[in-house]
Amino acid sequence: MTEHFATTVLGSGPGLLLAHGGGGGVAANYGPILDDLARTHTVVGADYPGTGATPRSGKPLVLDEVADELVHAATDAGLERFAMLGYSLGTGVAVRAATRHPGRVTGLVLTSGFAYPDNRLRLAASVWAGLLKGDRTLLARFLLLMAAGERRLESLAPAELDAAVDALAATVPEGTPEHVALVESVDTRAELAAIAVPTLVVATTVDGLVRPSLSRELADGIPGAKLVEIEAGHDIATEARDEWLAAIRSFLDGLG
Repeated sequence: MTEHFATTVLGSGPGLLLAHGGGGGVAANYGPILDDLARTHTVVGADYPGTGATPRSGKPLVLDEVADELVHAATDAGLERFAMLGYSLGTGVAVRAATRHPGRVTGLVLTSGFAYPDNRLRLAASVWAGLLKGDRTLLARFLLLMAAGERRLESLAPAELDAAVDALAATVPEGTPEHVALVESVDTRAELAAIAVPTLVVATTVDGLVRPSLSRELADGIPGAKLVEIEAGHDIATEARDEWLAAIRSFLDGLG
């Protein structure tokens, strides 16, 4: 990667580095909680290639390189040590950053995450990649079907559902094909046992895209990891914002 990631820096206090999901971005995945996190921490969020203001990559993304670039964003913002908050694909990025830069990462919060894509996620990623080549409205319908929790989905009136589909279809980052390919390539299982920092794993229990069992496997693989389960689909920032923020805050407070 020749381009550094476009970076957002907010707040002051201990460092917190964000790793966002595939086909998302810092604002898309963390927007509802950014201001709250910045009240107590220096929050650094870097957008992967092809989302936000980061130019699209001309080559496939590599997990090591993405992890290194995120760490570079944090140190460039003046943070020598920092906790990491990873969401979805960002959990793989955060784990890899912690194993490649153990002197910098002080703790991990891994939300809606996975150490490797199971067959359900592989199939979803394959369909996702195929739909990216065609009708974005159909893609948005597929992603809502897979990722939205039942309570949220069934709470929408027909017009609200159509609006949600349209909004999602209009905000697909141009770098999503590379993000989805990276999702399919993640495998951090061999390094979980080497994680030596406090870790909180947040499972989204009605998530049809990244099943909660994958979060439980993350927690089981990391020594001393704490598991918290929250009733939400994959879009936890929308469906269970307050519960998610409370779990993150409690963990970060414990880091001191």
